[in-house]
Amino acid sequence: MDKPSFDWSKFTLKIGISADPIEIFNLWTSQDGLESWFLSKAEFSDSNGVLKSSEKGISKGDTYTWEWHTADNVANGEVLNVENPNSLSFTFLGCDVLVKLYEKAGETIVEIEQSNIPTDESSKVSYHVGCTRGWTFYLANLKSVLEGGNDLRNRNEGLKGVVNA
Repeated sequence: MDKPSFDWSKFTLKIGISADPIEIFNLWTSQDGLESWFLSKAEFSDSNGVLKSSEKGISKGDTYTWEWHTADNVANGEVLNVENPNSLSFTFLGCDVLVKLYEKAGETIVEIEQSNIPTDESSKVSYHVGCTRGWTFYLANLKSVLEGGNDLRNRNEGLKGVVNA
């Protein structure tokens, strides 16, 4: 019997959120939006290297610098595409991320696919397992912020390495 194969080079996660797709899209596509549920700091620069204002939306070719509460790491990447209000894609830690929004059964589905993950053992742990865990928490936090107003992120510098960090 053949052993089932597993594709370590990508993963897909989905969550249903009771919120308007345009509202969700806006939270993904501006500094203010991302800082409300995902990041402690999000900065975007246009294709000429000019820093964008915090409420201005992102565009294809923009670059970013992202930081998280209580985390020491910083992510830098590029916006690959923006299709308002249906999808956006960007580079993330050397991988590609596609975020799609669509309606189903009265809710907005937020679907994330992270692809082009290297398949060496270290990358499997760091980018497949680690990013799956991270995106799962942040999708749940996005839902929490939009549906109930509670931001579940850890901001206590004394608590590092917790699920909500």
